[in-house]
Amino acid sequence: MHSNRKVDLKINIIGPMGTGKTSLLNQYVHKRFQNDYRNTLGAHILTKTIQLENKTLKMQIWDTGGQERFRSLVSSFYKGSDGCFLVFDVTDKESFSTVETWRTDFMDKIQSPITNFPIIILGNKIDLEDRQVSRELAVSWCKERKILYFEVSAKDNINVDQAFETLAKEALIYYQECRESHLTDSIKLTQLKDSHTSSCC
Repeated sequence: MHSNRKVDLKINIIGPMGTGKTSLLNQYVHKRFQNDYRNTLGAHILTKTIQLENKTLKMQIWDTGGQERFRSLVSSFYKGSDGCFLVFDVTDKESFSTVETWRTDFMDKIQSPITNFPIIILGNKIDLEDRQVSRELAVSWCKERKILYFEVSAKDNINVDQAFETLAKEALIYYQECRESHLTDSIKLTQLKDSHTSSCC
């Protein structure tokens, strides 16, 4: 891949309703925070272009609704994703308890040909005092599943850029591995076809 080539990456932000997904996205893209976001219905898409490792990455970030009744609709937006944030609210124990369900549903829907799909768990709202999910618990959960974890605050802009930049790096690696895998499979299929043709005369 040429160093100056633009790479389009699709990133999903998923998780239960009210965990601050839209706030995180707007803090990253627009550098602003609002308290009065309405619940996202379906998906809201923002883009941001960054420079990474001498490449221009255009990130198309899909902010998906977390309401249960829209789950089947939202999951249709997962296809073609190169990376995913799964967000829970550290002040809401129930939101953390659903993380495994969200992760399993996402991985089932994308059917990735690569085993190490880049997914990062975000524990949002660390600026609030009434915490219900300890850092130790979240870190332990992620470590067992070999998943990266960031504690963030959309309001105070804590670790937001770092989390997005880390996922961008992981998503770029995944994107390149998928291209290589696809190319390898194409070569194998071509060779198999040629071999079969030459042996059936």
